[in-house]
Amino acid sequence: MKKTALIDGDIVLYEVSTSCEQAWDWGDDLWTLHSDFREARQKFDCWIADLAKLLEVDETIVALSDRANWRKDVLPTYKANRKGKRKPLTFPTLREYAVQTYKCIEFATLEADDVLGILATDPSRESQDVIVTIDKDLRTVPGEHFNPNRPEEGVVEVNLEQADFNHLMQALAGDPVDGYAGCPGIGPVRATRMLTEQPEWATVVENYESKGLTEEDALIQARVARILRHDEYDSVTETVKLWNPPKA
Repeated sequence: MKKTALIDGDIVLYEVSTSCEQAWDWGDDLWTLHSDFREARQKFDCWIADLAKLLEVDETIVALSDRANWRKDVLPTYKANRKGKRKPLTFPTLREYAVQTYKCIEFATLEADDVLGILATDPSRESQDVIVTIDKDLRTVPGEHFNPNRPEEGVVEVNLEQADFNHLMQALAGDPVDGYAGCPGIGPVRATRMLTEQPEWATVVENYESKGLTEEDALIQARVARILRHDEYDSVTETVKLWNPPKA
């Protein structure tokens, strides 16, 4: 069976572009920022080639985010903390280069994370897929995972039960980096301990209600925390099937 690396393109493009920026002091209090696109392009090519060799894959697919984001319709403040922050100088050009040079996949209104989740859980794919990202949020998706910043860990298998547990943990703990708060006063360690004792949606709701919030508040957090799987997006209508807790 063919082996494929499913790559979080947003992160790789950002990191490569950032690494190529150079500040220059011209004197008399004048500073400028420079970036060599040729260097960025070469670094990106090497990154892809090195990864393919390391994982011994037959194919690489680069997942990219759309400009529109369905999560902002669920929670308008989602990633609001990133508004106004500039991207590295060569990011747009390097992204275009990636699209022209590699197999890239992008779905309307979805983030790259969702693209990875949909592909990795698609039962019709005749491929052994490995999700490649440094983002812990992808551990809410069942399948094989590889963190390029921790190559010593190798490929890690996440089963369905673990993935569902991780999703509930994210719904309870939130993610300040992505701009959703979770349940007040509960971080990842406490959330993990609570769910280990009782790994159910009811545990999440009970904690939200203990803070004067509602199940609807918990559901909003759980929905933005959800990395989509193959049956949760309609590519024809370009709509997301919002997550609902399993029936008791």
